[in-house]
Amino acid sequence: MNSWVRSRRSEHSLGAEREHFDKQQLSSISKAINSTETPVKEKHARRIILGTHREKGAYTFWSYALGFPLASSSVLSWKFCHVLHKVLRDGHRNVLQDCMRHHSSLVEVGKMWAHLHDKYGQLVGIYTKLLCTKMQFHSKHNTIPPNLEISDEHLERTAGTDINNVFQLTVEVFDYMDSELRLAETVIRQLNTSIAISSLTSGQCRLSPLVQVILDCSQLYHFTVKLLFKLHACLPADTLQGHRDRFHDQFHSLKSFFNKARDMMYFKRLIQIPRLPDSPPNFLHAASLAKHQKLVVVIPDQDEAPEDDDDDPEPLIDVASSPAPVQAQQPSVDIFDQAFGPPNGAFDDRDLQIDNLKRELEQLRAELERVKSEAQRYINQLKSQINNLEAELEEQRAQKQRALLEKEQLQMELEALRRRNADHEGLQFSYMEAEKRAQASEQRYNMMKDKHTELVASHAELLRKSADTTKMLSATQLTQEEVERTKQQLSFEIDRIRQEADMRMEEQKFEMDKMRRELEEKRNEMMRIKASQQNTEQASLQMNSSMSSLQAEKERLMRSVSEKEAELSSLKQSAQLQQSSLQQEKDRSSRELGELQSKLQEKSSQEEQLKQKLLEEQFALLQGTVTEAENIIQDAVAKIDDPLHIRCTSSPDYLISRAEAALGSVDSLKKGHADYIRNMSDAGGLLRALTQFSHLASDTIVNGSATAHMAPTDHADRLTENCRSCAAESLQYLKDLKTKLTLQRADPASVRVIIQKILHLGQELRPKGMDVRQDELGDMVDKEMASTSAAIEEAVRRIDEMMNQARKDTSGVKLEVNERILNSCTDLMKAIRLLVIASTDLQKEIVEGGRGAASIKEFYARNSRWTEGLISAAKAVGWGATEMVESADKVVLHTGKYEELIVCSHEIAASTAQLVAASKVKADRNSKRLTSLQQASRFVNEMAAKVVGSTKTGQENLEEKDVMDFSGMSLIKLRKEEMESQVKVLELESQLENERLRLGELRKKHYDIAGVPPEQMAEGNGVSPQNSPRPSRPSVMRKPALAQKPSVPPKSMFR
Repeated sequence: MNSWVRSRRSEHSLGAEREHFDKQQLSSISKAINSTETPVKEKHARRIILGTHREKGAYTFWSYALGFPLASSSVLSWKFCHVLHKVLRDGHRNVLQDCMRHHSSLVEVGKMWAHLHDKYGQLVGIYTKLLCTKMQFHSKHNTIPPNLEISDEHLERTAGTDINNVFQLTVEVFDYMDSELRLAETVIRQLNTSIAISSLTSGQCRLSPLVQVILDCSQLYHFTVKLLFKLHACLPADTLQGHRDRFHDQFHSLKSFFNKARDMMYFKRLIQIPRLPDSPPNFLHAASLAKHQKLVVVIPDQDEAPEDDDDDPEPLIDVASSPAPVQAQQPSVDIFDQAFGPPNGAFDDRDLQIDNLKRELEQLRAELERVKSEAQRYINQLKSQINNLEAELEEQRAQKQRALLEKEQLQMELEALRRRNADHEGLQFSYMEAEKRAQASEQRYNMMKDKHTELVASHAELLRKSADTTKMLSATQLTQEEVERTKQQLSFEIDRIRQEADMRMEEQKFEMDKMRRELEEKRNEMMRIKASQQNTEQASLQMNSSMSSLQAEKERLMRSVSEKEAELSSLKQSAQLQQSSLQQEKDRSSRELGELQSKLQEKSSQEEQLKQKLLEEQFALLQGTVTEAENIIQDAVAKIDDPLHIRCTSSPDYLISRAEAALGSVDSLKKGHADYIRNMSDAGGLLRALTQFSHLASDTIVNGSATAHMAPTDHADRLTENCRSCAAESLQYLKDLKTKLTLQRADPASVRVIIQKILHLGQELRPKGMDVRQDELGDMVDKEMASTSAAIEEAVRRIDEMMNQARKDTSGVKLEVNERILNSCTDLMKAIRLLVIASTDLQKEIVEGGRGAASIKEFYARNSRWTEGLISAAKAVGWGATEMVESADKVVLHTGKYEELIVCSHEIAASTAQLVAASKVKADRNSKRLTSLQQASRFVNEMAAKVVGSTKTGQENLEEKDVMDFSGMSLIKLRKEEMESQVKVLELESQLENERLRLGELRKKHYDIAGVPPEQMAEGNGVSPQNSPRPSRPSVMRKPALAQKPSVPPKSMFR
């Protein structure tokens, strides 16, 4: 029963505590994030952050924050982003995971406000991008906390030793810094930096998130400087030029932001902004890292006056004592006692309260003692820190003296750099002038091309108008023919009508004659009837009626005759009118025909003028292009005698590629010239060919001269002379193209001959491969790999023999030194053997994957340059192993030098690197055997370093250092000894400089004869290969000295 009551009490107290916590969190979040244009109060943000530590996450924060209408108010979204930024920086470590769950919602809010024309909306869009970048960065690099406060050692461990990871981390830090600076610049651009604006609540609402930005930027700047110095220690300076430019831009932006923020009254009471140095660090000088100081941002303690009386105080959790659970159980105890009374009648409420108060008093006393001891411990720590700081101050003073010396050296280097920069600017100015001339030529060419297009279009329009005129003329001729046909038809119709009228008249006359004859007959008959039958009245009446009818018929015939005559006259009039209109139409057509013929003649003359103008403009464009081509070739000739060009070198392979391209351009030039001769209105093909030819011929001349600087004397003289001849023949050909008289007979055949000579000389200077048939390369690779393995096995055996002999002949320190050196050599030989096995396996995989249906020998023959690289690398490894054994034997017998063993170790590391590079060229990046080969290569490098270390340690142990005692010398004797020592130092420095120059020349000569087999090297030196006491050193590419710039063979030798 008692346990059940206690559990109910604990559940009740936990529920009440959780409800109180949720109420306070809701109150703080609603007061911190609202649509009022005022800055977020620090106490509300602090309570939200304490809540994340209490519940070990941001679940409560996001549960309330998701209910805000972020899409309706830009000020609300702005203050939400500010609070979220503070929670990410200062909240519990699990806050980042909870925030990543709502990453997509944050992105959508930012996109929505970024598309709206609202000042706060633009700021919200940029702020959400910053928060997303921050969450993604810390999720990827979870060892870096969101507040970016880690030590330099922690940063070194996070970056790792892989330079690719360091490079990628640097780029991500740059992106992080860009997001921070973009937000700061946008806020400051929207606000006036005067005191009045920064003191208003609207201005402070926008400026308040920049405190978090300043804290982030100070740490990110320190990260960037550390990572860039680490990159410059491992990579060339040219590779990191883009990183330096980007850092300089961010440095100036950050410095401007800090200066503007430092001048604002709002930030002066909130934060102490550090000052950046006047100039960015010099990453090219490693000593500049010592001058770098980490930016320290100080936030002073502020006593914030209580402004909201309704805010409940936040109960702080004390993990050292537990009075809170006792107090939380007090209401439950009271309720239980009220319901059931005090247990056994022993205690009442006052006794329980007295006991609780006594316990609290004891706890407070213990807490007071703990606080006192903690304060005393802090005082002791501060004293020790003061002592450490004083020691550091002394060290800083010493470093200041050293820095002054370095400053003087850097000033001298700066003067030298300025002189080199001045020379570089002169070269850059000449390059820009040439670029401007090329652009002007290109513009003139484009203008002429547009003009040519317009003329072609005008010509086509004239042709269309001419065709229309021809059609109109043909239509006019057809109209005239139709008029003639109409006239003929009308005349024929008139003749027909006349004939019909004549026929009708004849018929009417015939009828009249007939009627007259009939009338005469009737009259005669009447006379006979009158004479014979005068008494018959009926006959007389009939006669009268017939007479009247005949009279009427006569009148009708007369009327019809008059109608036909009127119709005939009207037809004559219409025929005359039509004939007059046809005559007018004919006259008008003849006038229009004459006008069209005159216009056609005018257009033809204009077309002829335009054609002539087009030919002149095309020829002028050709002359301009020829002039530019002459300038390009003359510039190339001038570089041959330029003293600055003497230091430039080039490889024969690159010269061959340029010469072959120049020969191709000569063919294009000849074709373009022939096309221009056939159609002189279109010079486009010739212009393009001329441009290409001039640049390629210039490249051939310049690279030929550069190749001659590294060639033997005979070849160098011939190559230089051919380059000058190429320039002279090219200029002569261009001169022939500039005049119309010599344009027809211009021929680039002589230029082709000279370029072919340059090509042959380049092929002669090309490094010769081994005199092995391509079908024997496959067998050669297997033999070299087998011989390399055999050489390594022999080296291991000899080292074991030397180990046994050393144990017999030596003892003590010498035996320990010899055993250490020979053991390290044995480990190195085993590592090389593993490397050769891995290389052989990878080589088999490459051959099986790339040969297809071809045989293995055909694959090696098809990739002969790559195969020769493998052979050379295998020989180098075997030779290095042999040299290592001989040097170790001499060191053990005390007849050799320790330096020889160190140099052999370096040579073996370089040879294994060449073998790895040769095998890696054609390998698949995802191949497991390639990974094994790279691991074996790293193991070889580690073992070689171990050999070097053991050798140096043994040398230090065995060398006996003389004790320098100058107590018995006088002042004059000491000065004399000092002068002699200085003379010896100068002599040794001179010998060192001469030896370095000799090493550089040896490396130059090595690059010249790279790829030549040992027999040819021996024959060239006058030594028979049979008399050579040891195996000849294979041709291995070496890293040149920094002061030299030799011609390196192309990488295609491994392909």
